[in-house]
Amino acid sequence: MKKIVFFLLVSVSFWSCKQESQNSSTLPTTQRTTVPISYAKGFTITKHDNHSVIEIKSPWPKAKKSFNYVLISREEAAKTTFMKEAYDGIIITPIENIIVTSTTHIPALELLNVEETLRGFPGTDYISSEKTRTRIDSNAVRDLGKTEGLNTEVILDIAPDVLVAFGLDGKNKALETIKKANIPVIYNGDWMEKSPLGKAEWIKFFGALYNKEQQADSIFNRIQTDYNDAKKLALNTTKKPTILSGAMYKDVWHLPNGESTEAQFLKDANANYLWRDTKGSGSLSLNFEVVYDTAKDADIWLSPAYYRSKAELEQANTHYSNFDAFKNNTIYTFANTAGRTGGVTYYESGMARPDLVLKDIIKICHPEVLPDYTPHFFKPLK
Repeated sequence: MKKIVFFLLVSVSFWSCKQESQNSSTLPTTQRTTVPISYAKGFTITKHDNHSVIEIKSPWPKAKKSFNYVLISREEAAKTTFMKEAYDGIIITPIENIIVTSTTHIPALELLNVEETLRGFPGTDYISSEKTRTRIDSNAVRDLGKTEGLNTEVILDIAPDVLVAFGLDGKNKALETIKKANIPVIYNGDWMEKSPLGKAEWIKFFGALYNKEQQADSIFNRIQTDYNDAKKLALNTTKKPTILSGAMYKDVWHLPNGESTEAQFLKDANANYLWRDTKGSGSLSLNFEVVYDTAKDADIWLSPAYYRSKAELEQANTHYSNFDAFKNNTIYTFANTAGRTGGVTYYESGMARPDLVLKDIIKICHPEVLPDYTPHFFKPLK
């Protein structure tokens, strides 16, 4: 997803009795194995004798149905009869040509060393990865326009093995056109996860598409270990700096709710987020007075929207300069860490590498814990 403001979300069997009776003769199965998913709630992978099924359970808020996709090799597909109406897509693996639609998908391709299979993306300027930017510059990755109005002519010309989509409500007309052209469209709901490690675990989704399940599992295990090791270091500290976050937009201050991914990062960094006890995983909308009364003395101000300097911040609202964090130069932002075409690195890589995000925040809150660490995303607002 290209721009995700602070943002924005194991195993359940997809087989109903009706589906079993319809498909047992077309997809013979004697054994099922559920792929272990530790944190992610939005997908499951079930392996069968000659195929796998991936179920996407929460592709967008309040989704009324889950989506089931068969993953099968070309050889096995050639000798297997499918009752296609029972599935939302039949995907031949491993993928050789792919289109993805969110920058959060790019790191997974690169971590799995399959970035050369990427053929198209909507709004390529948002991509910050230098490796993929080089492929864009050589025209190996084509621009597909806007996500809301994908250039279907270019997509049909590319003819990808699969298009990995994200949807806010499942009503993208361009995707329906693509499906009618027999190009599988599979929804990715990584952004719907409520925990940092849950978002990162979606690398297993891509591992299944490329028959790289073991590699994806190994990558995730390393990220999980690094995250939990950093968390343990932070929890051993005694001081908890108070934290303010967000900024005003049209007279409303938006900041993370107490059950959001951002609040989880702050908790795991052993920081005292001043709205940690609020309920909900989205964002809070408060007036300036409420925020000022609560956080005027906050030690640290994280992510003041898209402001790139203190001068910009004060120009937007002179009252910002009354906060202690403004006076003490303890404001930190990821807005200044961007690729050469302006894509914000955090929005691309932060979801895939929560271990680095956590270490950034720990470095800010407890610099003595990681003395030799250099932040990847967050930098002081100058």
